[in-house]
Amino acid sequence: MDDANFDASSEVLTSAAQGRLRTIIERIERLEEDKAAIMADQKEVFAEAKGEGYDVKILRKVIRLRKQDKAKRQEEEAILDLYLSALGEI
Repeated sequence: MDDANFDASSEVLTSAAQGRLRTIIERIERLEEDKAAIMADQKEVFAEAKGEGYDVKILRKVIRLRKQDKAKRQEEEAILDLYLSALGEI
């Protein structure tokens, strides 16, 4: 589509399409608000954990590892051990 011929006015979309677009955008905006609230809650929990003496960096790593498939995680750990061994690190 040639930029010179592109009409960005609201007439490009039908009334129904405009309504649907608005609905989609509003849903995404609500989800963004929910996500921000959840992120704030997570930050609070990590701060609480840190206040109790837990290492937040390690907590994040534990959470990431628990999300992985056990076999996949074991495979990655074996390869990591192999590489570290080859470098004389372990």
